[in-house]
Amino acid sequence: MKTSSTPLNLAQQLIRDHLVAGEMTPGSEIALRMDQALLQDVLGTLVMLELEAMGLDRVHTEPSVQYIDHGLVQADHLNAETYLFLKSACERFGIWYSGPGNGISHPVHMEHFGLPGQSIVGCDSHTTSAGSLGMLAIGAGGIEVAMAMAGEPLYLTMPDIWGIRLEGRLPDWVSAKDAVLELLRRHGVAGGKDTIIEYHGPGLAHLSAMDRHVLANMGTEMGATATVFPSDDETRRFLAARGREADWKPLSAEPGCTYDREETLDLSNLEPLIALPSSPDRVVPVREVAGEPLHQAYVGSSGNPGYRDFAVVAEMVRGRSVAEGVSLDINPSSRQVLATLIRDGYLADLVGSGARLHQTGCNGCIGMGQAPAAGLNSLRTVPRNFPGRSGTREDSVFLCSPETAAASALMGVITDPRTLDMVCPRITEPERMVVNRDLFTAPLPPAEARLKPLQKTDNTPALPELFALPDTLEVPVLLVTGDNVSTDDIMPAGQRVMPFWSSVYASAPFTFESIDPDYARRAEASRKLGGHAIVGGHNYGQGSSRENAALVPRYLGLQAVLARSFARIHWQNLVCFGALPLTFVNPVDADRLEQGDSLVIRDLHAQLAAGPDLSAEVVGKGHFHLHHGMSHRQRELLAVGGVINLLRARRAEATAAR
Repeated sequence: MKTSSTPLNLAQQLIRDHLVAGEMTPGSEIALRMDQALLQDVLGTLVMLELEAMGLDRVHTEPSVQYIDHGLVQADHLNAETYLFLKSACERFGIWYSGPGNGISHPVHMEHFGLPGQSIVGCDSHTTSAGSLGMLAIGAGGIEVAMAMAGEPLYLTMPDIWGIRLEGRLPDWVSAKDAVLELLRRHGVAGGKDTIIEYHGPGLAHLSAMDRHVLANMGTEMGATATVFPSDDETRRFLAARGREADWKPLSAEPGCTYDREETLDLSNLEPLIALPSSPDRVVPVREVAGEPLHQAYVGSSGNPGYRDFAVVAEMVRGRSVAEGVSLDINPSSRQVLATLIRDGYLADLVGSGARLHQTGCNGCIGMGQAPAAGLNSLRTVPRNFPGRSGTREDSVFLCSPETAAASALMGVITDPRTLDMVCPRITEPERMVVNRDLFTAPLPPAEARLKPLQKTDNTPALPELFALPDTLEVPVLLVTGDNVSTDDIMPAGQRVMPFWSSVYASAPFTFESIDPDYARRAEASRKLGGHAIVGGHNYGQGSSRENAALVPRYLGLQAVLARSFARIHWQNLVCFGALPLTFVNPVDADRLEQGDSLVIRDLHAQLAAGPDLSAEVVGKGHFHLHHGMSHRQRELLAVGGVINLLRARRAEATAAR
């Protein structure tokens, strides 16, 4: 544990300034005060329903902002009605509202609300992007975001602080995306679990705030809890360009501080990199796959949302045409970026080359439009390329930089941009971006807000009631999965499914459909008979923070998940909804379990209270040991059936006491 006289790195300073319980000892549970909250639409609907179920009158985080950025395809009435519901909920609970077309939550929040030194929690795993401004920014399940908005602290395991020293300067045709792909190549999709990545060193001077956004955004792809950058002259420049220089303050690590893990990344040694289908860590140099055929090149998303990410493509395609048979899709990240590109003439260059322009939002990153043809190569600047996430189940999605995407679109095949016969464009963000703050709806005063009803529809029903696990758990193993099962695998995204996410009941039939199309039917039957268990491999629940990947299976009767290891957010989501996440003390025991086995855990709550491990039995196969690792607080949650039940009971007690 750090003493008051020990020099602190920046991440430790931010944690210290927001710590309300626990000690800053890696591995122990801590509780943090959250200053701000970020919601996106397809999961914000569940957060609003959770706030209603808790009986909350007004949120405590300020600002809290609801963004409409995922469900933008209005193929029927569902998404349009979701906007109306969310706007009414913002009015009811005292939340800022950012309507459809304003842009992707993460860069837009940086532009308008990001404040160095503050903390933020969001119901989107890429909330970590705000760490680029020197914020303590953490993605969590919506239920934990709802708790923070209700005034509760955010609980998490105190992470190791992983210091990455940046040296050198990015060469021509290499950008921030290549830097984070290099780290994914080195460490894989779980290499940053239970860490906060803190960048420092002389190389920072050559990375803009939006370059840093790319790195902070995709720290999530390594499983990191957060990513932190200092607040320096680049941060001030970013805020000043948006008329917010007064919000800047300097933040940095204290001289002489240390890190739990240390690494050096020399930016000058990097080359264009690309992640092969279908995982962000299957990274190779672009030159190794150069010449492969190309169907689509997609630029945008929270993975590359900066002005320079679009301007560099515009410079590259000016006076040229996209190759025949290739779709160059341009997905602007915010109204501010789009308006500035128009002002500076870059949009004309993009459109003139044959590129297709789409509305500002998440769009193709989450399978809401721009889905590629099955089996044909799509190069994308998005953060992740899990199978089917693009909206096409049999997709072939590569992750790359805007430079590589544009070079490939021009040549018609995957192309190393260094081989182009042109000078590498060097883009500097303008001193003044186009800014319009009138496009946000501010919270209503408390007295007026209390009079606002929620504008519900059949697709925003109340949440199901969840009950505590019995003392003797005897359930069948309904599903056995492999490693790196993502929340996309558990609860699919895309235009076909996402409009139903606001309803647990309507989204239930889609659960695990890409892994086992019959799971939902069997699970519904098991729910009526006492529930079921799932057995997973390593890194179970990686990727998006979507809480419905825990809530919907729980509604379908999920009682326990036994896995070799869990992704952080999904593990927490399971506990918050009263499901039991367990890991194998002896990893080979995982191989003993098969679909159809009967799992028995006796004296469950007594075993949980007795220590971090418990004994279980598989009928006909003997006993084995499992690890739960839950704190006393988390065991309390499990004992009452989850967070909503606990907070509802607390509020009822407080009301009765008055």
